Amino acid sequence: MKKKKISFIAISFVALLIILISAIILFFYKFPHPSEERKVIDDRISPMENQALYVEILRIRNRSLMEKMLSYGRSWKNAPSFYYKIAVDGREVSTKGYIGESGIYETWDTAGYESVMVFDVEEEKAFSDVTISIIEIEKGIFGEQEVDKEKIRLRYDYRIGEWKGDDCLRDNDGLGHYLGENYEIWFNLYQADFDNDGIPYWTEVNILGTNPLEDDRETDFDNDGIPTSWEWRYGYDPFTYNEHKNLDPDIDGLTNYEEYLMRKYFADPFQPDIYIETDGMEKRGIIDIEHVFYKESQQMIIERFAHHGINVYIDDGWMKQYPNGGGELLPNIKNPDDVIGKQILAFYRDHFPDERKGIFRYVIIGSREDGGGFATPLNYNKFDTIYTSNDFNSIKKRLAFTPREIRVMLAKTVLHELGHTIGLMPGVFPGIDIMSRRFGDRYPSMSEKEYNSYLKDYYSVMNYQYIYNKPWFFSKDGKYLFDYSDGSNGQYDFNDWAHIYLPTFKIDMPFYEDPFIETFEDFKVVNEYPEIDGNWIFNQNLTEKYGKEFSKFAKVKNADVEIKIYVNEKNKEGYNLRVYAKPKVEPVFAIYSLVAEGRISDGKIRIHDF
Repeated sequence: MKKKKISFIAISFVALLIILISAIILFFYKFPHPSEERKVIDDRISPMENQALYVEILRIRNRSLMEKMLSYGRSWKNAPSFYYKIAVDGREVSTKGYIGESGIYETWDTAGYESVMVFDVEEEKAFSDVTISIIEIEKGIFGEQEVDKEKIRLRYDYRIGEWKGDDCLRDNDGLGHYLGENYEIWFNLYQADFDNDGIPYWTEVNILGTNPLEDDRETDFDNDGIPTSWEWRYGYDPFTYNEHKNLDPDIDGLTNYEEYLMRKYFADPFQPDIYIETDGMEKRGIIDIEHVFYKESQQMIIERFAHHGINVYIDDGWMKQYPNGGGELLPNIKNPDDVIGKQILAFYRDHFPDERKGIFRYVIIGSREDGGGFATPLNYNKFDTIYTSNDFNSIKKRLAFTPREIRVMLAKTVLHELGHTIGLMPGVFPGIDIMSRRFGDRYPSMSEKEYNSYLKDYYSVMNYQYIYNKPWFFSKDGKYLFDYSDGSNGQYDFNDWAHIYLPTFKIDMPFYEDPFIETFEDFKVVNEYPEIDGNWIFNQNLTEKYGKEFSKFAKVKNADVEIKIYVNEKNKEGYNLRVYAKPKVEPVFAIYSLVAEGRISDGKIRIHDF
């Protein structure tokens, strides 16, 4: 009996030990990395659904309006006519007769007119070839002619829900976004999925280990504030905590968490975006003109930045998700100022939603006695608000007397003020906001020769000399100037594009616009910002060894970056290494942004890329 008791105790102990070890293994199980060999558990692709592919066309924008606006004539009033075709595995469908208000699109931009088609595909098919074509209907003397303007070729993988070809994750213009020569297209592909979370069955079973019967659009296994489906889509490990509320790999000022919040409106964590909310102002009387941000002026802004790989999204009412969003007409006020009074604070507080602050810039179109405008901080010292006039005073000041000229001059003014929100501030370079000494002396101690050289050679919309130029008036090439400078005009010029810093709008600037400042020489700049602190320690050796290689994690379009690597040796779980980057845009004020996370163990580094 005693032996039996001892045997029972031994067996019980072994069983308990096995259960304990199993629990420990499960508790400390780490999500497999792509470099590790994975065993395919279930190679089926669509065992729970009839296999199908959905193709969403979310927005199509014609790119030619800016050039038409900058040319004399009425061609800007003639919006293009177009439609699209979709082919999946050789089966093509035309949307002609089924889209827009007349069966085709007759507009410059289809924002707000999303559409979708579904294609039944062969069961257990691993890949599908997809083609999206834009066909424009050109009108001529001899009738209409249909011309292929864009063609996007993709290959969709049903196992992992990704596509490659003319568009893919972390390409140069963003996932589901194609910047063509003639048209810009936003789209999405996804497959039939039993739990509707956008993560294919094959991926859930063989890679993630999640349940293909349960919707993971809201699950957050690592409790980092971002659901599994979004992390999977953009290549983050859904089972390891990421600092998404600080991560900003494209250094556009929007953290990953904010990019997630804006996912419905094309935000991509690896593609720099600028979001703008715009409100207008009520007319003062019957003979007043509209105080609004014209669609044509908006398209000019969007296109100018598109030339430099930066996406601009302007909400004038089409982003319906937000109450109190863009497109409002505010009460008319006579003469708001950017330093004294700042009565537009009322609009900022009551008409610019709090959940948008730090994501959007706020542009108000109103009236002003001097016909001008300004960029100003209304929350601490963050330059996130623009006010510019569009009234009879501005018409006279800008010598804009036709509908086209009014729209062009408004766009030039907004582009100027927008420049301040991306780092092009007075004091950064003497040419910014410089004006003829007949109207105001920006630098009293500067010699006449040097002052006039900046005034003449800094060929930028940031120079007051050129902000309202015409082909026949302060023009170097017989054209309107609607651009920042590329710095090609000698020593008194400045390369604006190489120095823009998108997060400017949400960080405190190192100077104040005090009411007693009379000239730019009075600005007191304190160019200091606290370093990263806490348990994260700067590692000089790792920075020197991997800095150049890790610069690839910063998706900055206009400048190289400085890298700093920090390590937290106390962090035994999750990531213990962080990569920070700062664009080399001096003398523009910039700070370090968290662009990547990883783990260092036994001298080996593994970055969070999944």
